[in-house]
Amino acid sequence: MNSEQILEHFRETGALLQGHFILSSGLHSPKYLQCALALQYPPDAAKFGRAIAEYFTDANIETVASPAIGGLIIGYETAKALNVRFIWTERENGAMALRRGFSIKKGERILVVEDVITTGGSTRECIKALESRGAEVMAAASIIDRSNGAADVGVPRISLVSLEVPSYKSENCPMCKRGEIAVKPGSRKI
Repeated sequence: MNSEQILEHFRETGALLQGHFILSSGLHSPKYLQCALALQYPPDAAKFGRAIAEYFTDANIETVASPAIGGLIIGYETAKALNVRFIWTERENGAMALRRGFSIKKGERILVVEDVITTGGSTRECIKALESRGAEVMAAASIIDRSNGAADVGVPRISLVSLEVPSYKSENCPMCKRGEIAVKPGSRKI
């Protein structure tokens, strides 16, 4: 599966949107990737999970972890393909935390998987929460990298597709300057 095939799947499922969007980072962008639409059918999610897992078959990963909510489906499918356990972090009082009774043993080798990376903020927060519990985060992965490789999450990372999609602070947004209404299609309030 190559980048163009993945992007075509996003187009066909309505997961690649054009307009004026507010991202979970608070930045504005003319493109939005609604991965939930691309992953709504289990065979598609499994295919993407296997594609990510192929990069890590010899990395001795013990656990896959994802930040909720966007990374849950793809993280689970990646863990399934690697035949390892899957856990997640979620926001508690505004900070990413490991909850739901999940525990980590000291030095546990973890791969963090996300659906889309823009700034890398959620991935970094997930990594920090895991490392604070003693994990050794080996790498990070995503289906889509909107930063075209620029986002630094503090560990090596891969993506199935790397795009250069512009994003702007609201005060510098050309779409705002034209009076276009911004919409927030994601799952998290800013």
